[in-house]
Amino acid sequence: MIKHKRAMGGALAFGLAIGALAGTGVPKDPAAASTGDTRLPAILHRLTTADGAPGALLDVRDRRGRTTALTSGVGDVQTRTPVPGDSRFRIGSVTKTFVATVVLQLVGEHRVALDAPVERYLPGVIRGHGNDGRRITVRQLLQHTSGLPDYLDYVTPQDILKDPLAHHDLRAMVDAALAHHRVFKPGTRWKYSNTNYMVAGLLIESVTGHPYGDEIRDRVIKPLGLDATSVPGDSPAIPGPHPRGYVRPGEGAPLMDVTELNPSVAGPGGGMISSGRDLGRFMGALLDGKLLRPAELREMMRTRSTGNSDGRAYGLGLESRPLPCGGLYWGHTGDMLGFETVTGATSDGRQATAMVNLDPGGSEAQDADMETAVQTALCS
Repeated sequence: MIKHKRAMGGALAFGLAIGALAGTGVPKDPAAASTGDTRLPAILHRLTTADGAPGALLDVRDRRGRTTALTSGVGDVQTRTPVPGDSRFRIGSVTKTFVATVVLQLVGEHRVALDAPVERYLPGVIRGHGNDGRRITVRQLLQHTSGLPDYLDYVTPQDILKDPLAHHDLRAMVDAALAHHRVFKPGTRWKYSNTNYMVAGLLIESVTGHPYGDEIRDRVIKPLGLDATSVPGDSPAIPGPHPRGYVRPGEGAPLMDVTELNPSVAGPGGGMISSGRDLGRFMGALLDGKLLRPAELREMMRTRSTGNSDGRAYGLGLESRPLPCGGLYWGHTGDMLGFETVTGATSDGRQATAMVNLDPGGSEAQDADMETAVQTALCS
């Protein structure tokens, strides 16, 4: 889901028995296209057979801008139609990279100061149970060092699926988190919290006078021509070609179709829709300095350790991880009901995005193979 559960720990429990669809067979065909590296079709085939995902997609862009979309499995377990190569899907927490980009653009315009207290832009909003906007900086929001409790610790997938089309107010979700005690003193630790980016969305709206989604559209989506990318607000539909999105309610349970839902529950923490092609273009433009000035891009890429043994480090809405072939790649992962996404790029122009249409309820092997697909593509 929108909780950054796989890369940063803390898997969502989803054991409640809920209504589900019948027919959950997995495909037996390998990936439909090849980049010339035979490992990539094999990884996608493993995702949709042994790992248990209905369908998978991998979009790869090389240094020259040439793109290839590989797919495996099905986008619909009932009709058995394949995953479209130009699929749109819910990108979950990859949304945070877009939000952080807008905040850093405001920093470059001298409308926001990274090390100013959140109180300056949202007076009186962050209060209660040790949470204090006068002690938390904008940087700490974007880097998950604020100590704010995660609102998703108090909202379960079961709660959302009781009324999947319900509107969720952004300020109300922040207030729900603030009803709980802070996790640690700001700046002393690192812990992923979706509340940070809900507050960042409120900050964008306070500074600009416009909804955060409008600012993402006008500052990022339109200038880059990301035609498959949107901030859907309350719209439950995924426009354009897309696979169905599924959850697995419990071990061995049949899949449940959750394609249509109101993404306001994720908001600026994870509510966006995009495609593999668009995410590659976005990540490439970001690292190439087309969205941020050099000073702000350096701040975005100034990381701190997350404490993970795999070498992950987190900047401002952007994380780095070592590549097995040497060097680093930059990106983010995303979990939203129905979809899991991993996107990454290198500073020399390579990009890769992987998607499966099962989350939560995927296996640990699914998580690992998603990362392997992106890393293998970037090293090919």
